[in-house]
Amino acid sequence: MARQRVPEGPPAVPAVQKLRIRYAKRGRLRFSSTRDFQRALERAVRRAGVPMAYSAGFHPHPKISYANAAPTGTASEAEYVEIGVVERLDPEGLRVALDSALPEGYAVLHVAEAGAGALADSLEGSLWRIDLPGLGAEEVQAHLERFLGMEEVLVTRTFKKGPRTFDVREAVLDATVRDGVADVDPEASPGGEASPGEVAGNTQRAAARPASGPPCAILHMVVRHTTPAVRPDDILTALHTATALTPPSPPRVTRLAQGPLLDAPARVADPLATDQEAVGASSVPRDTRAGLA
Repeated sequence: MARQRVPEGPPAVPAVQKLRIRYAKRGRLRFSSTRDFQRALERAVRRAGVPMAYSAGFHPHPKISYANAAPTGTASEAEYVEIGVVERLDPEGLRVALDSALPEGYAVLHVAEAGAGALADSLEGSLWRIDLPGLGAEEVQAHLERFLGMEEVLVTRTFKKGPRTFDVREAVLDATVRDGVADVDPEASPGGEASPGEVAGNTQRAAARPASGPPCAILHMVVRHTTPAVRPDDILTALHTATALTPPSPPRVTRLAQGPLLDAPARVADPLATDQEAVGASSVPRDTRAGLA
């Protein structure tokens, strides 16, 4: 019987601390893929001198876990990753070091020591913002009400194993639409650390400012994470097939928050907070004007 090969050298040093990182991808880097960010982060931890823990075996890899990345082409203020290190680190010091080492367009917003449970298990839903240039809120509101009044809306998407049809409507827990201005980016935080609730609050305040440009309906949705995942483009497809909504210009999509889901009304809490009710959970912004939700 052949003798099993054993890697040479000392065994891998176990991680003494796990840290969870929330980062944003903005501007042109919304077109970057998950693999693009993985390469950028691995370069950044080396550049910043982070004492990473590595896997065992013949080809050790840094212990980095990625969770529920946003689709390529969408911006995000709430992407999450977990790393293991062999020395205890100050979370804020790590945030500053990684933020400086990453390319412009990636921003490290918050770092916290990992709590109990898997990071992926706490990411139950997302708050999405979809900008629809060339459409007014009242027009989109009519389509949205028809969509929300349906029990089931099926879409078909092609996966690696072929096409699959699934229900989109069940995953949409709440949605509103309001008027905005095209070619603005109020959802991007001005830099530094901001909670998902603060990001959503910035968006709501920006949308309340008087319009001074082309019309742009801004759609906010709380969407449950399902299998298969219901993506914003799936919901736009459903709105088109079920209600004939046809945006004249390409929509721009941003994830504002993702984390545990809270009820009544549907909200998305901060997965890095220990007390979900104590932090500013993110919900769809409400418009008090007549005729708009």
